[in-house]
Amino acid sequence: MSTLSLLAPAKLNLCLKITGRRDDGYHLLQSLFQLLDFGDTLHFAPRSDTEITLHTPFDGVAPQDNLIVRAAYALRDATATRYGVDIHCDKHLPMGGGIGGGSSNAATTLLALNHLWQTGLSENALSEIGLALGADVPVFVRGRTAWAEGVGEKLTPVEMPEDWFVVIHPGVSVATREIFSHQQLTRNSRPIKIAAFLEQGAGNDCENVVKSLYPEVKNALDWLSQFAPAQLTGTGSCLFARFADEASAREVFSNRPASYSGFVARGVNVSPSHSALNQI
Repeated sequence: MSTLSLLAPAKLNLCLKITGRRDDGYHLLQSLFQLLDFGDTLHFAPRSDTEITLHTPFDGVAPQDNLIVRAAYALRDATATRYGVDIHCDKHLPMGGGIGGGSSNAATTLLALNHLWQTGLSENALSEIGLALGADVPVFVRGRTAWAEGVGEKLTPVEMPEDWFVVIHPGVSVATREIFSHQQLTRNSRPIKIAAFLEQGAGNDCENVVKSLYPEVKNALDWLSQFAPAQLTGTGSCLFARFADEASAREVFSNRPASYSGFVARGVNVSPSHSALNQI
């Protein structure tokens, strides 16, 4: 077995509609998950013993609670393998940003260790393991830009234009649980069809609640909206705008206020981690 490095890509929710709530509290949604060519980079070095070690600490997250570590143990528990692994993470995606950093880390870990440990699980099996870790994990396991329904696990691949995006982080972290539990959150949006979204678009049902709780997000949206239609991704706090070319996107990003971080990335229809694994 050799070492392996993979990009754990970010995602954007080009729309997010909440259409109901299950008896177990999970929200039913519709969303278009757009994968990006930017993210964290994870490095995996298999061990001959059974130790699973993440060598990169995450602020405020105990190692045993980190989704990278949890994904590694979940895969090992689901298979007969008794290998271990050393993992390092080059962290670029902000936590609490709504761009899928933790979920993408978990999915990339499942994909990488399924390859390195030679566990031979199918994409369907890996997605089942991933769903137990988080509702957004399966889209990264599948590795396709996709229309999502259910709690996010019912995925239909969609070919989208590979446009450029400016992604702005306004300097605050938003907890998903806080937004989904808020009394003012819309939970009865009328379902739409994929074709309707592709023709006319759709908004983000979480945006008004997040703006009311986090003025920093509202101010950043107002700033980015000067240049192109901007909206929140996921439950925030990151927001984005689409541009037809890289130069336009980078010009806007370079003029952002000093208090804003973020990145410029291109939308992709196939995850870079999947492309890399397919070339091995």
